[in-house]
Amino acid sequence: MFQSALRAAVVCRSSFLRSKRLISSTSPACADPWPLPHTPEHLASTATPTDAPRPTPLPRPNEAIETLRARLVYQSRKRGTLESDLLLSTFARDHLSTMDEQELKEYDKLLDEPDWDIYYWSTGKRTPPERWENSQILERLRVHARNEGKVVRKMPAL
Repeated sequence: MFQSALRAAVVCRSSFLRSKRLISSTSPACADPWPLPHTPEHLASTATPTDAPRPTPLPRPNEAIETLRARLVYQSRKRGTLESDLLLSTFARDHLSTMDEQELKEYDKLLDEPDWDIYYWSTGKRTPPERWENSQILERLRVHARNEGKVVRKMPAL
């Protein structure tokens, strides 16, 4: 993805130089290689194909509930995108300690989904698939994402 964005930037820059426009250093004909979240371009570029195979979770037979909870805290924090890291790590900090084993396993399955899908499902920008429509965990995550108390959130310490 980085190489294609770099290639697009080089093409945009060279087309600008050929046009001899000296007013601006950007060309409106070039698409932004890194669109901001919640923009139509970002929503379109982060859509997971419907025919993409779902990842197979690693089997963890006889995993202790304390180990499961600790693993979920870590997996919530280390997602790969800052938006998902912040949303899920604060959710984990606030809610994992009160979840029972069944809720923890449902949350574990949710974490197997792509980052941007989880983010946009929880912020209401995309409709979740059938398998997550009636999920209590996803509903709790949506409430957390709304941040009705206007709490300033920052990454919790590990």
